[in-house]
Amino acid sequence: MLVACATKKGSTREVAETIADVLRGQGSDADVVEAGAVDAPDSYDAVVLGGAIYMGRWHRDALRLLERHRKTLAGMPVFVFGMGPRTLAEDEVAGSRLALDIALAKVPEVEPLSLAIFGGVVDPAKLRFPFSRMPASDARDWHAIRDWADAIGSRLAGAPAGAAR
Repeated sequence: MLVACATKKGSTREVAETIADVLRGQGSDADVVEAGAVDAPDSYDAVVLGGAIYMGRWHRDALRLLERHRKTLAGMPVFVFGMGPRTLAEDEVAGSRLALDIALAKVPEVEPLSLAIFGGVVDPAKLRFPFSRMPASDARDWHAIRDWADAIGSRLAGAPAGAAR
């Protein structure tokens, strides 16, 4: 299984690694690859794709992967997550979900089997002024992330033969 991630500061990759670890624990082969470096998703049986959401937009490398490989991904099990809200407040999660929906609408051929929004990370030390004045936060819910990954593994385990590695 391919777990591709598009990250700006590294927190999305940490989530991708956790998802891959859960899937490996269920017996799947899972490779974590930067979305911009993915050349052949057809060498995998399923794809998990995650991208950071900044300023109301899903990371361009995640969207480009979908656009570049739309024909291949249209026929595969695909699972998508976005990371972005500073908190898990309902309105912030809804805003991030809207950004993800807008990005996915650009590639209607690819219909993810599951979508998730996870909280993001703000590390002022890694930001440019004026954002460097934002308070630090980490809204990732590791239980929700692991539960989502577990559900992916369970779903693929119940898929017809050949649909998942």
